[in-house]
Amino acid sequence: MTARLAQYYIALVFLALGGWALFAPANVIELALTEPYRDTGFIMRFTMACFGAQAVMFGIMALVVQWRARAFAAFALVLIPFFWFNYHFHYVEPVLTSIGMLDFAGNLTMLIACMIGWRAARQEELA
Repeated sequence: MTARLAQYYIALVFLALGGWALFAPANVIELALTEPYRDTGFIMRFTMACFGAQAVMFGIMALVVQWRARAFAAFALVLIPFFWFNYHFHYVEPVLTSIGMLDFAGNLTMLIACMIGWRAARQEELA
């Protein structure tokens, strides 16, 4: 796999989950959050859509900017706190439903893509 393809996988996660939050925020709230934390008011929908817009923006950037090995390594490091987030807000404080744990699946996909992308980019840089 090339480094560019690894970037596309990362972009796909951001575009898919971010697009869902941007274009269907009420659906994300309904499916991804447990009942005690579910709020369908305007501010919650607005906040979810804003989160989605930022994710879509990053997904687009991941498609158009060429990452070097260092970028893949840095992104892998900044993903680590999100695994704590997923664990804490699913198992300790049950905010996320099992569907909400799609975020975990996305983070894991991106971490694997970062490792593969780092290796491929490093080989490309050494060549």
